[in-house]
Amino acid sequence: MKLRLVARVLALLSAMISIFMFWPLFWAFLDGTPDVKAFSVSIAIGFLIAAFLYIWGRQDSFQDIGIREAFAVVTLSWVTASIIGGLPYLLNGTAATFTDAFFEAMSGFTTTGASILTNIEAEPRGILFWRDLTHWLGGMGIIVLSLAILPFIGVGGMELYKAEVPGPIPEKMTPRIQQTALLLWGVYIFLSALQSILLLFGGMNLFDALTHTFGTMATAGFSPKNASVAHYGSAYIDWVITIFMFLAGSNFALHYHFLQGKWDAWWKDGEFRVYFSITTCCTFIITILLLRKGIYSNIFEALRYAAFQVVSIITTTGFVTADYELWPIFTQFLLLILMFIGGCAGSTSGGIKNLRIMVLVRHAYTELYRLLHPKAIIHTKIGDRTLSKEIVGSITAFFLLYIGLFTLATLLMTGLGLDLVSAISSVAATLGNIGPGLAIVGPTKNYALIPDIGKWILSFCMLLGRLELYTVLILCVPATWRR
Repeated sequence: MKLRLVARVLALLSAMISIFMFWPLFWAFLDGTPDVKAFSVSIAIGFLIAAFLYIWGRQDSFQDIGIREAFAVVTLSWVTASIIGGLPYLLNGTAATFTDAFFEAMSGFTTTGASILTNIEAEPRGILFWRDLTHWLGGMGIIVLSLAILPFIGVGGMELYKAEVPGPIPEKMTPRIQQTALLLWGVYIFLSALQSILLLFGGMNLFDALTHTFGTMATAGFSPKNASVAHYGSAYIDWVITIFMFLAGSNFALHYHFLQGKWDAWWKDGEFRVYFSITTCCTFIITILLLRKGIYSNIFEALRYAAFQVVSIITTTGFVTADYELWPIFTQFLLLILMFIGGCAGSTSGGIKNLRIMVLVRHAYTELYRLLHPKAIIHTKIGDRTLSKEIVGSITAFFLLYIGLFTLATLLMTGLGLDLVSAISSVAATLGNIGPGLAIVGPTKNYALIPDIGKWILSFCMLLGRLELYTVLILCVPATWRR
């Protein structure tokens, strides 16, 4: 492991995060609020950290980035970003402790949306803008952004890309990794701009439109309003955000192909069809239940709230327009299941991902078929693609690790005194990068009551979920650190 090389890359990322703080600093200057000082000092500290890391690693070349350095860079970049990104919360007094500041920043960059703030609207616009900007930066990925704007990273960029991009099979849309990163960010920016314009037409001001777009396209969930999207009480805004959450939970490569004129790109993709089917079926079931229980008076209202919440949870966004803890228990359990499923590979959403679920189901069927026909030569296939044993094994191991870590973290949270529902849902919501859970971390509550040790456990769960386990866990293997 070339630690100096890792430090050199982290220096660039630290400087980049500090530069992005000028955007919320603009809002603070515009409003003349005290957070001007918090952002100014944070930017200075960020550049000092970048300078120190650069001086330490300046002798090493980016061309020497190998797989071990890539794993270290990706994991540590998110930790470094959360440390620097948490400084404004701490210096402004938004967070009382470093633990709370780190938790809020990690939740932002990992697009989780779990917050410790009890009165969001009391915070200045600079702080609120920064919360949602961290979402947007983390949504497509800090490393992918770096590859798009820092071409001199060069050959080692592919290793960084594979270590960060969500999904079991990272997809290159072009032979050059920098061009792939640019195209992904181009689609991301285009959809973000389109949603912001539509929200402006719905009556939102520019600040609210931008912050809600950041939270939507990153499938994150921070809102500048205490009541989240429910604050507006607008069917138009609800449907716009529902549609864009659904798009953000889809593979961005499909959006690129669609924009290139391949109109059937979405429906030809097997994972998208499964994702669409699960979302549609769950929306239909919850709509019927809400009508039967008399929670909503007509089908249009029930469909609006059911669709929003189903899409918000399966895409791991975490926006809310209703307190779903008041809904029937069956619907709450169904939403809990959706927390584990998540969106599509290659999207900004978290969870296990539909592609992995598909592979696991197909593999299980293959093994059952093999029992009936022991001499048959059969393979696990997704569409026309035959999956290698290595990919199937990797996905099976991922699922076992995911469930194992979920169980361990839940056990630790119950050990801290949380009730079972709160412990289960808080871990599911952070490991799946969703945000709101049930009970004390429900849709109308927050994570302020979680003990400090619990916040560090959940912060680790957020990092594991965003980087899809392997990238983080590989650093626990001693061989990773040997030369």
